Amino acid sequence: MEFKNRLKELRKQSPYTQKEISEKLGISVTAYQYYETGKNEPNIEKLKILADMFHVSLDYLTCYSDN
Repeated sequence: MEFKNRLKELRKQSPYTQKEISEKLGISVTAYQYYETGKNEPNIEKLKILADMFHVSLDYLTCYSDN
């Protein structure tokens, strides 16, 4: 699985909207949408925030692990 797909899957399973996630990350909704479409990737600080929001490890979020 690719990061963009894992991110979208996690968001859909969560109670968060794209707008809420983008606000938590301090970026625009469009910038967040670029993460989900693979046009851009977050830096390590934003990855940490996403992993915390979705209660997953960085390895899972970045597809290094499926656990």
